[in-house]
Amino acid sequence: MAYKNPAPTVDIIIELIDRPHRPIILIERHNEPLGWAIPGGFVDYGEPVEVAARREAKEEIGLQIELIEQFLVYSDPSRDPRQHTISIVFLATATGEPVAGDDAQGVGIFEPWSVPGNLCFDHDQILRDYWRYRNYGIRPRLG
Repeated sequence: MAYKNPAPTVDIIIELIDRPHRPIILIERHNEPLGWAIPGGFVDYGEPVEVAARREAKEEIGLQIELIEQFLVYSDPSRDPRQHTISIVFLATATGEPVAGDDAQGVGIFEPWSVPGNLCFDHDQILRDYWRYRNYGIRPRLG
């Protein structure tokens, strides 16, 4: 019997700490599904998730990041239309000017009140959870 397992991924909510209001970076995806997304991607075999987070940030936005904490894990089987993924979400900081790379066709810097509505995957839920945590220190309840 062959087993199918979800694919591990990372998403990194990156605050630009050298700007007022600590805006976050989102990428505009070049591949399906199209729209805006939190930078991130698949964890390579044999790669620790922290290394994957730093690698994906460098590949997608061209910045070195400092990982601050692991935020939450999101694992709804329908979160990614391509396949069942489990995302370990990190909070991180960076300075400088992000540049789109890898599968990003564009990059944007957004304050809480200016985040676009066409977010991919479950990134709208992740960002709602993040803003609540950032503003009020309240983590979402599990399950």
